[in-house]
This record gives sequence, C-alpha cells and structure tokens, in this order.
Amino acid sequence: MGSSAKPARDEWLLATLEGLLTLDQIEQVRAQPVESLWEEVVRRSFVTDDAVVAAVAKRFRMKVADVNTVSQQAKELVPEALARKYRVLPLSISDSVLDIATSDPLDLDCERTLAFALGRTVRMSIGAPRRILDRIDEVYRPENVFEKILDSVQGTYDVENIGDTVDESELDLGAARAGERPVIQLVDRILAEGIQSRASDIHLEPEESGVAVRYRIDGVLRQVMVLPKPAGVPLVSRIKIMAQLDIADRLRPQDGRARVAVSGNRVDLRVSTLPASQGEKVVIRILDQRATILSLDSLGLLPDEMTRIQDLLQAREGIVLVTGPTGSGKTTTLYSMLRAVQGRGVNIVTVEDPVEYRLQGIVQVQVNEKAGLTFPAALRSILRQDPDVILVGEIRDKETANIAIQASLTGHLVLSTLHTNDAASSVTRLVDIGIESYKIAAALKGVVAQRLMRRLCTHCRELTVGPVPERLRRFFPEQQGTLYRAVGCPECSMTGYRGRLAIEEVLQATDEVERRIAGNESVERITDAAREGGMRSLWESGVQHVRQGETTIDELLRVLEAPMENTGRPTGSTRATTGETPAVKPRTSGRVSGGNDAIDEAGSAPSLSAGRRSGTRHGVPETFSGESFELVDDAAIKKATAKRVLLVEDEESLRRVMKDLLEREGFVVHEAADGVFALDEIDRLAPDLVVLDLNLPRLDGYGVLSHLRARPSTQKLPVIVLTAKGDEDSEVRVFEYGASDYLTKPFRGRALSARIHSLLDRKSKAAP
Repeated sequence: MGSSAKPARDEWLLATLEGLLTLDQIEQVRAQPVESLWEEVVRRSFVTDDAVVAAVAKRFRMKVADVNTVSQQAKELVPEALARKYRVLPLSISDSVLDIATSDPLDLDCERTLAFALGRTVRMSIGAPRRILDRIDEVYRPENVFEKILDSVQGTYDVENIGDTVDESELDLGAARAGERPVIQLVDRILAEGIQSRASDIHLEPEESGVAVRYRIDGVLRQVMVLPKPAGVPLVSRIKIMAQLDIADRLRPQDGRARVAVSGNRVDLRVSTLPASQGEKVVIRILDQRATILSLDSLGLLPDEMTRIQDLLQAREGIVLVTGPTGSGKTTTLYSMLRAVQGRGVNIVTVEDPVEYRLQGIVQVQVNEKAGLTFPAALRSILRQDPDVILVGEIRDKETANIAIQASLTGHLVLSTLHTNDAASSVTRLVDIGIESYKIAAALKGVVAQRLMRRLCTHCRELTVGPVPERLRRFFPEQQGTLYRAVGCPECSMTGYRGRLAIEEVLQATDEVERRIAGNESVERITDAAREGGMRSLWESGVQHVRQGETTIDELLRVLEAPMENTGRPTGSTRATTGETPAVKPRTSGRVSGGNDAIDEAGSAPSLSAGRRSGTRHGVPETFSGESFELVDDAAIKKATAKRVLLVEDEESLRRVMKDLLEREGFVVHEAADGVFALDEIDRLAPDLVVLDLNLPRLDGYGVLSHLRARPSTQKLPVIVLTAKGDEDSEVRVFEYGASDYLTKPFRGRALSARIHSLLDRKSKAAP
C-alpha cells in the first residue's frame, strides 16, 4: 500500500487480526486502501464478526456487549448525533456510569466527550461495527424498522386474511401503522413460517429489549427472532384487526378468532392478548387440520394401549374420561375416539368451549355463556336431540358432571376430559365436585391419562454412547431394547425431534375397581385394583417407548419425574415400572407390649431380630417377640407425625425462604407455583394447612379459595392468605372467600409460624 494512502480508521486491529488470518489473507486486505479493516475482513468472509469480537475482548480484557439491550433512559440522554459520530450504542445509564457498546476500545476522544457531556464515567464493551450501526438506526430511527426486518427475511408467502371486516381508515395511530403494507407483510411472514414449521402456537412477548417471537414446536417453545421495541404496538394492532378485537383497549385481556389462507390452505387461528408490564403479549393458537390426523393410529400408542382404548369404545353407554394437563393432547385424543365410533352410524353431538376442529358428520355446539348457552344448558338440550354419543369438552362443575353422569346412565356414551395427574385421581376429583361415589362406579367405563413426548427424528438419531444414569438403570436393563439420542439435522430444524407420540395410562373399570370406587376407597387402592386388571403406568409407557428407540431418556425425564428408588408409586401415582405390585410391608398392629404409645409403621424403620431383648430404647421396652413388629427411631416417628404444609407462591425466592423457615419448625413442606397446580397438589397430598398467595398465575388465590370451600373434603382445610394489600376492604374480601387467617407482605417469619401453630392447634381440638 502506498505511503500516501489513508490508513484505516481501525488500524489498531491489525495486531489482533494476525492471530486470526493467514499471511496471504492479511496481504489481500492490505493491498488496497479500506475504510475499516474489521468490516473488510468480514465482507471477504475471512472471519466472522463474533470471532473478531471475541479476540478483541480477550486482548483488551473487555466484556462483549449485548446490543439488544438498550434502556430508554440511556437512549434519551445520549444524543443521536454523538452516537453516530463515535459509532457507539448507549446500553444503560446510572447516576455515575454510562455503559456503551463500541467497536473501537482505543477511542479516547469518544470516552472524554461522553464523560464530559453526561457527567458520568464511561464504561465500554465491545461489539461488531455493523451491528452497532444497525441498532443505532433501530433505536433512533424506528420508522424504517419494518422494511429492514423484511429485507432480512428470505422467502415469499401467500397469506390471505379471510373475513377482515374492520375499517382500517377509522383506526388510531397504532392501527394506522398496522395498516401499512410492511407491517402486514411482517405478520404474514410470522404466521406463514409458524405454520410451515409445524408450530402449534406463536408467542409474541414484549421484553425490555424488544418483542420476542417464539414458536411452540412439538410442545417446546423456540425463540426465532427478536423484533425492535417500536414494532410491538403496530404488530399487535394488526393481529387484533385480523381477529376483530378492540385495538384501542390495551388494558384488558381479549380473545378472538381469525382465519387465514396460506398458499390456498385455510387455517383457523385463536388469538389471545394479555396486558403485561412491557406491553401486550399475544398468543396465537394454530388450528391446522391438515397437520392434525384425527385417528388413534396417529397417536403412536403401544399395542396393548390401543387394545384397551378400543375396548372402552365398544361400550354403548357409560362415561369415558381423558385426563392430563393443558397441552397434553386430550382434545385430539377425544376427536380420534369420535372418529373411531363414527362408523357405527350413530348420532354424535359435542359441546365445546371453544370448538377447535370442525368434524364432518358431527354436530358441534359452541358454548356461549353471554347468551346463556353454558355446558349444563347445552347438555340438557342435546339430550332431547336423540344422541347416541355425547362429547363434553370439559367437566368443570357439579351441574355439568351430574348431567353427564345421568346421560351415561340412561343409554348414552359420554366422552369428556378432567384435569388430573393420573387416571385414578379422576374419581377423587368427581367426588370433590359433588358426585356420589356409587354413581361414579355405575357410570365410569374407563379413564385415559395422557402425556405427549417428542418423537426422535429418524433421519439423524444416533445410538446412545455411555451408561444409563445409575438411578435409571433398573428401568433400562442392557439386554432390553436399544437406546438412542437426539442429534439434529435440517429435517428436524436441528432439534433432534420431529413430531410427538402419546404415552397412556388406561384404567378400565373392572368389577374390583367398581367395588372400590363405590366403597369410596383411596386413590392408591383404586390404582392397585386397576393394575391387577392390566393397567400400565405413564412412566412404564414412556420407558417402553424409549426402549423401542422412539424417543430418549432426556425427553422422558422432561415430561415425567422418575420414581424414587423405594417408592411404590412413580409419576402419576402409579406403581413401579417392573409391572409387579410391590410387596406391602407388615404394619404394626397397635401397641408394643409393655409400652404406653402405639407406634405405627413409618417406612424404612430398622427392624429388630426375632427373639427377646431386654432394656429400653426411646422410653419403649424392647422385650417382645415376633417378626411382624418394627421399631421406629425418633427421626422416623417425628417425620411420620409432622404436619404437612403446602406453600402456594409464584415468587421462587420468597417460597424458598418460607420453606426453610417452616422446615426448621418441624413441618413437612410442599410447594406449588400457581393456582391450578395447587389444587392438584391438595388432592394428591391432603395437606394439614395451606399458605396461599393471592397473586398467582393461571388461577389466583381467590379462585383457589372458592374451589376449596366448594368441596366437602376441603371445606374446613385451614388456609392462611398472603396479601400485599392491608386495607379493610381487602381484609374483608379475604375472609368472605373463606380464608382462615391472613398476613400482609412483607411479614415476619415468627408471625407466620405462630399463625400456623394456632390454626393447627384449633383444628386438632375441633377434631372428634
């Protein structure tokens, strides 16, 4: 390069590039004048931006900048002219420090100017020059953001909104922006790519740094892009226009429907908006009937599961339930069951909220509570329509359950869903709702508990190398089956999985199961009878799919918890996976000879050998004979008699502190992070007391209290409510909903402990 040539503005970078490039590449870059060495080597594809950033950060001992995070205050205080002059991006600012992203750590003029202008210490982190300039445009000039996003997205899509009747000329600024062609194109691309990626849901989540776009594919959320913050309002407004929602109302949740045609194929969308701290969150449920094959064969069932479900569908009357959490495929399974019985020439009527898929030859009723068309009202009308098979979308209350049970006892086959963790717990849930156990025994034909697991991609799966974890070896003997692992390839979008399969726990109502249900026996006793009738647990079903090479151990553990070594019941309150019912240890029958206290069996207590022993231990004479007795030490006795407390709090740090406090007080503490899960845990654990936060996801504390006080089994369960509001109205409302006591946040640990002890003492004194 000639001596008169102007040096690059980042000549200092040459020493760093010598460790990344070959001599020949350096010579090519230096052969002619360039404005920036960094941009030139990246343009020639000699090295990537990330590699240069990492090398510079290491050389100058700097942090790598997160250019996606720009605070509003930093943007407002750093003028655009200064940001462009020095090619820096303001990231955050405090009373004493300004954080900036720069591609030139030696620019002392920039550091001095910003420090003088803002009166703060300047702290630099390293970023790629092109990315910094792009972000400066996005932050300071958002008007062209949509065109830039569209330029970066490849592919063309033919998306047509069907039934868009809103007059866009009457909309406010946000909607006017949403009517611009670039915004429409961006929404079309997001929808089309989500549909082509087999996504079941599209999430648009506002964050401090922008709007995250996530696709739920095979049940797992995957982030695909982060849009600039200014794109949020017009983007949400455009989606609201499509779903015919109120674009001016950004403070209330809204639900709507839309229908689009993607490349000529019609797809139904369910749109839900939720006001959040950073803006409105939008979730779009994609109902693509082309991607959903409604048949039992498509569920990936094991042969014995398929046989048992088909046996249930042979019934001409009675009720069949499908249970599981939200997103476990209950609706798809129900529709597949309807398809299986449709060939009999029967009259099938469904009542749903909402109707997710339109089925040919089946009458489907959409619940409309505003018009008075509730589940019970619809069911009463349906029974006058001469139905043979009735599908009830969900049994939510006593009235719906009563009508469904009555219909099943009068010659109709009723299919419905419940939210329970396993099959046998459905009986408990129906009893809690208010249905008599003898009616349940007479009507119930069977229960299918279900979960969904991702299916391994057959194009890239590989044999597992290495041993199975120690705690799982008893489920995966080396001689049984071949284990695979997920790898990732273009066919599965580099995830290693493509599609999903169902794991099932199918309870059939045998004579013994009916007898135990009618006798109002425990879930464990009903489960034992069902296993004797051939029921396989959810865990066992998942293990079998792993052994057959259809999925992985990691995926199984993502969906279900592994059963403990010595517990009889793995996830879903089912027996261990050997298929055999564990032997029950003998229980001590009453009092120990010569002792004053009855000692019950408490699990793995050390037993004494047969014969006579003299002396005492823990105040209990040790002179007795017989091998049926076990002596339990103090720790085991204490654990067996300790009171159980359920903590319902969505803030993990506070929950951890409370748990530690109560465990030191001697309580056995269980946890729940939302209201729906809390109700499930109360059914499963039967705690002695509940500590309940009011502000909870999915179902708030008032809703939990309402459910508890409506059930006979939990009407008197002590509940301490935690509330951030200490005013009189809040206090009155808490007690109106049935709370036993309440504490305002923040609270002292001793106050919580004292209230718990007081309530439990009152409960024990009131007990007969």
